[in-house]
Formats: sequence, structure tokens, C-alpha cells
Amino acid sequence: MSRIDETKPFIPVRIAVLTLSDTRDLSMDKSGDTLVQRLNDAGHHLAARHIMPDDRTAIAQQLRDWCADPEIDVILTTGGTGLTGRDVSVEAHRDVYEKEIDAFGTLFTMISFQKIGTSAVQSRATAGVAQGTYLFALPGSPGACKDAWDEILRWQLDYRHRPCNFVEIFPRLDEHKRRK
Repeated sequence: MSRIDETKPFIPVRIAVLTLSDTRDLSMDKSGDTLVQRLNDAGHHLAARHIMPDDRTAIAQQLRDWCADPEIDVILTTGGTGLTGRDVSVEAHRDVYEKEIDAFGTLFTMISFQKIGTSAVQSRATAGVAQGTYLFALPGSPGACKDAWDEILRWQLDYRHRPCNFVEIFPRLDEHKRRK
């Protein structure tokens, strides 16, 4: 159950959107557009946006570069989560993760099942943390991006969400690297 505590302030998050496709450009990026519209509508900031081909090494490097950027808090990728040979975003994400957020993929599958039935089994949506940055690998369809944002990310990226959210633990994501 999602609940917003109106007594808490809204804290905007800086989000980068990366579309992974061998065929799309910015004019055809409906999934990226969906994510940008939703994050802007929620009051967050678009920190960066890019489209790149399905190349595992290049994707992992882009994720690392954005994780190292102090102006980016969250990375959303769309595309490349399927089962075909060119679908490598999950592998690229896992090359970068320090910790995986296992329940994200599970919850996304549960939500997808309600909308597309057993076809939900073909998605490999995943999430993790690296260098104090959250990373989410979403499928490449606008509907899947809507589901991920509307049902999960909109809540977890809102500091006011109770009983807990991703924003409130930002300061602790890299506490293992600090001296005691």
C-alpha cells in the first residue's frame, strides 16, 4: 500500500534516462519520452538523456560514467531486457551493480502479470545500486515503462512515501566506503 506523508517535503531526484536500441533515435523513442514525461510530472529533474546501441561493454561504461557523476542520483534504462541475442542491458547492469535490488524484478513481474498475463515471464527487469546511484533496467515498451514508473518508481523515488523509500537512504548507500 502506497502512502504519501504530506507533512514531509518533496525532494527532487536527478534522473538520467538511457534508451538501448539498435534502431531508435530520439524522434522515435516513445519509451524514453514516457519516462521523461513522468519524472518531470512528478517534480524530478532530467539529469541526462542518451540513446545507444545494444552493446554490453558500451552500456556498462555509460552506466559507470553516470554513476560517477555527482549530478545523477538515478539511472533508468529502457530496452534490452528480453531474451534475444541483442538483449544485453541486464548483463551490462549486473556488470556494474555493487548490490542488486532483487525484489524490483519480482514486483515488476507481478505488476506485468496483471496486465499481460504469462507474457510477463519474458521480461528480465532488474535494479541495483552502484557508487551511491540507483540503476533500473526496464523493458523497451512504453507500457512497461508506465507500469514500472506508475506502480513502483513514482513511490520509491518520493521522499514522502511511507513506510520507506529509496530517497531517504541515499546518504547511506555508500557508507561502507567511509572510515569509521
